[in-house]
Amino acid sequence: MSRTLRPDAVFIQAVIAGALSFAHLHDLAEAAGQDGWKAWAYPVSVDLLLVAAWRRMRTDAENRDAWLWFAIALVASLGANIATAGLLDLNNVPAWLRILVAGWPALAFLGGTLLAHAPVAVREPEPIDQPHVEPTADVTVERAPEPAPELPPADPAPQDAPPQPAPTAPAVPVPPALLDHAQKIADAHQAQTGAPIDTATLRSRLGVPPALADAIAVQLA
Repeated sequence: MSRTLRPDAVFIQAVIAGALSFAHLHDLAEAAGQDGWKAWAYPVSVDLLLVAAWRRMRTDAENRDAWLWFAIALVASLGANIATAGLLDLNNVPAWLRILVAGWPALAFLGGTLLAHAPVAVREPEPIDQPHVEPTADVTVERAPEPAPELPPADPAPQDAPPQPAPTAPAVPVPPALLDHAQKIADAHQAQTGAPIDTATLRSRLGVPPALADAIAVQLA
């Protein structure tokens, strides 16, 4: 029951306030020399500018022009209400008030045009909170090594050739006296150095050709 009576009471209050303000604006306009239908058009102009500014403020609260024109229309409405409350002689309206009333249509047209063509601020949608996702650890995938291609069987290694016998030095006749002398030199060399004499040293000591030195070394061995 209360929900039904509350909107009705608000509506009735708005109708009464609007009718009174409308009548006050009409009376003031008529006293300022605007007779006939023109006197009735003034309250419509003031109220429409007030509503247009209010709607613009609802869509864009930071629009300074909307606030400015709302204040102008509100002052015009309040001024008419106060002026018709006995503070102003409606039979002898001052010249400045006649000027304001006569200039109101141009002012209201300018305000209505600016409000109609003012850009409307578009509110950006608020970012939607994304669910927190825990960072995943880096996973390293190790691939199994691919098997190496099978190689054809290697050819069997050739059988080692039997060792060839070392070439033997051709038999060179060695005189017995030379062989005895060489034996003495070899014995003296081994006694001094502790090692058997080699062929090169034996050849240099005896002063014989290489072939003969080789034959002596073979016999001394």
